Amino acid sequence: MRLDKYLKIARIIKRRTIANEACDAGRVFVNDKVAKASLNIKVGDIIQINFGNNSTKIRVLDIKEIVKKEDASKLYENI
Repeated sequence: MRLDKYLKIARIIKRRTIANEACDAGRVFVNDKVAKASLNIKVGDIIQINFGNNSTKIRVLDIKEIVKKEDASKLYENI
């Protein structure tokens, strides 16, 4: 699954276009490397998102195409 789509489905970033812009700006890292929005995410990848002074680091636990709002947080864990 594409990185920008995963960030939206897991509800880490609210909209896919915002996730895409964050990737283009170089604020999203996957396994400590700058990631493009089209990067394919795998289970076990570590995603780091930098917004201003805030930094969020998560580990991908599961990948699903359709997820209910209540189950979105089960797709990843905060590190």
